[in-house]
Amino acid sequence: MTGTTSGSRLQLPRYLREDASLRTPVGFPDYKSTGLRAPLRTPVDLPHRLTEITGPVLGEDRVVQQDTDLTWRNGGEAVGQRILVHGRVLDSDGRPVPDALVEVWQANAAGRYRHVVDNWPAPLDPHFDGLGRVVTDSLGRYEFLTIKPGAYPWGNHHNAWRPAHIHFSLFGRAFTQRLVTQMYFPDDPLFGQDPIYNAIPAAARHRAISRFDLERTQDNWALAFQWDIVLRGTDQTPFETDDDGDVA
Repeated sequence: MTGTTSGSRLQLPRYLREDASLRTPVGFPDYKSTGLRAPLRTPVDLPHRLTEITGPVLGEDRVVQQDTDLTWRNGGEAVGQRILVHGRVLDSDGRPVPDALVEVWQANAAGRYRHVVDNWPAPLDPHFDGLGRVVTDSLGRYEFLTIKPGAYPWGNHHNAWRPAHIHFSLFGRAFTQRLVTQMYFPDDPLFGQDPIYNAIPAAARHRAISRFDLERTQDNWALAFQWDIVLRGTDQTPFETDDDGDVA
């Protein structure tokens, strides 16, 4: 981000734009539902005016510590492999982004969402709703305790299965730093046949995959995965443009 003040004229900050060749396309033929919702014309990059470079004020009391633990809901413990998901939120210059709202949603260990349109025959867990949120600390760090999600069928093509993943939504310092994305797990055997993952340009796919973190694993309790998120610039995390809020 850059910005200066010259005399009495305010120079607004500017955020680096990612390389167009590394952007995840809004329409991808193998991902069939994008054909119904992708714009027919090329999206236009808006100028960075005051509305775009300022951000939301969330308030300190709206997110509580219990929101970071997805393994305990409705008076009981969720079923599945406990995992600690952690990392940092960074800006285009590699600086930590404090006070960023990070929200997650995911399927349970059997690969089913608690969602009205998800009715494939996998069990629901009464103690898992798959929802969590946290605000990053002064060093841009976030952390969730959750259950490793299962794979699930989704009907995009014959025998189509989604790799295990966790959805992320973030707000940085400005509305131009809104990010909706998915975090994957290393060495998933379903990567090769998943059009959502493969819609990400090949040079950027590694940025969507978490790293197994043995040092942060909690003995006799939980495995750990690290995933740093870059909001803008050349190292930007791949994001879902014009996300429609579906559960895929």
